[in-house]
Amino acid sequence: MATAATGDLQRPSLALFLSDFPRGVGDFGMFLAASPLLRRTAPRGDGHPVLVLPGLMAADTSTRPMRRYLRTLGYHVHGWRLGRNVGPTRELVEGMGARLDDLLARHGRKVSVIGWSLGGMYARAIARLRPDDVRLVITLGSPFRMTAGSQSRAHRTYQRFASRHVDGGTLRTGGTAGPLAVPATSIYTRMDGIVSWRACLDDEGPRAENIEVFGSHVGLGHNPAALWAMADRLAQPEGTWRPFVPPKGARRLYPRPGR
Repeated sequence: MATAATGDLQRPSLALFLSDFPRGVGDFGMFLAASPLLRRTAPRGDGHPVLVLPGLMAADTSTRPMRRYLRTLGYHVHGWRLGRNVGPTRELVEGMGARLDDLLARHGRKVSVIGWSLGGMYARAIARLRPDDVRLVITLGSPFRMTAGSQSRAHRTYQRFASRHVDGGTLRTGGTAGPLAVPATSIYTRMDGIVSWRACLDDEGPRAENIEVFGSHVGLGHNPAALWAMADRLAQPEGTWRPFVPPKGARRLYPRPGR
């Protein structure tokens, strides 16, 4: 079972941090090359709505490749339309609630929520506050078990906007808050150069799992292995859940879970 101990949550090394962006460019190149295969082999969706939340200092442009890919599989995929993610300001917190209300009214179905990094912490907070409206949650490199800013290379950037942040207590959706009431999948990489990968590990249970992939933090949103796993998770019939099983012929893309 892949879980994290508080004492293990060390921030990534300087070498990993400096190499994360170049590796993210490589991840995007792999995505372009693998896109035709991903579209042909990934399970098709049932048309339910999906809301995608960007990471710190990112906007909807960062999630566009992911959203386009998921649309080709049959989902109604939406960005958050709230501009740049500068942390949990009142405008962003209220805006995410309004966006969820809009999608529920438009589609008349529960919404799956995907969040990248800080966006994943929002996704878990939404699921915790509104479990009847959320179908499932998928997070990408989201350090929801983080206990101190020193465990992230992005902490200084986050703190630049701290005076505008509302109470962040609802963002603490990790181990001490208990499991979510909806299915939850955490996709992470041990080569994460921004946050402690151990801070991204959920307590695995009847409807919670961790999926490890090779790659970078900034490339998780267009990492081919991560995208295939997302498609597989989203394709599960509503009200059902099973642990992820890598596709045949691609098992080496998913390292064994563990500490």
